[in-house]
Amino acid sequence: MILGIETSCDETAAAVVTGDGRILSNVVSSQAELHARFGGVVPEVASRRHLELVVPVLREALAEGNAELENLDAVAVTQGPGLVGALLVGLSAAKAIAWANRLPLIPVDHLRGHVASLYMQPEPAEPPLLCLLASGGHTLLIDVPEPGGFRLLGTTLDDAAGEAFDKGARLLGLGYPGGAAIDGLARNGDPAAYDFPVARVPGLDFSFSGLKTSLLYTVRDLADDELERRRADLAASYQHAIVRALSGRVQEAAEQTGASRIAVVGGVAANSALRAALPEAVFAPLALCTDNAAMIASAARYEEAVPFPGYLALDAYASG
Repeated sequence: MILGIETSCDETAAAVVTGDGRILSNVVSSQAELHARFGGVVPEVASRRHLELVVPVLREALAEGNAELENLDAVAVTQGPGLVGALLVGLSAAKAIAWANRLPLIPVDHLRGHVASLYMQPEPAEPPLLCLLASGGHTLLIDVPEPGGFRLLGTTLDDAAGEAFDKGARLLGLGYPGGAAIDGLARNGDPAAYDFPVARVPGLDFSFSGLKTSLLYTVRDLADDELERRRADLAASYQHAIVRALSGRVQEAAEQTGASRIAVVGGVAANSALRAALPEAVFAPLALCTDNAAMIASAARYEEAVPFPGYLALDAYASG
């Protein structure tokens, strides 16, 4: 059994996962409500909240998984990328548990964790896969030749797709997190009402800054009463542009690489319009789209463990 810990941003999470990918427990405590008043995650606030939550979340995960510390085979933890202060809370907790119980520690890259969310029971996806990872902090196209394999094909040149959703929601006066707010409102709007641009950049990279700017100017030009009337249309059209950018790049990558199977992971994988645009793709289960510890424990199955006590000098990293 592997105990996984995830604190890279604003979710404090712990999970117990078996070696064959069965989830025995997966506890996530979200800080979304705490950060909503600021319109986004405040790193210092996130770190302090992780300190308050990490022990209760760990206890709950162990209890739900019917697991004792002495029965664990390893501890896995997100090492990066993410908010360094937040990461250090999880990393310190993982080191303490592993050291006290003479267990190996498995440091996991957060992005590999998202990909490994595809390998969980009861319906694990089998590589090779062309994988779109779209979240609040990252937008990547990845070639996954085998479990644990990871070859970058394209990335964002500016904002991530999830960040574009959050910033768009702020411009439209919606709540945080923005992706869910826009997705919900867009169901009542016309995606063809506004023709927002999709950036064409070289290779298989993405760019969303121009789209965000276009929404900004459109909103500024509308009177308050008209903005209120057209808010759903704006949300639907803005979402349509983001989804068009993502799905179009995926299809280009599939043609260039000859990939026969496509997978989508990360928080944006929960978006209903993206799921409709890529009907043949394998999507991460909804419960595993946003940050969670089960995906970290899953990724740890394909990573090399650091034996006791060599992991005490491990540090967190902010960017990949």
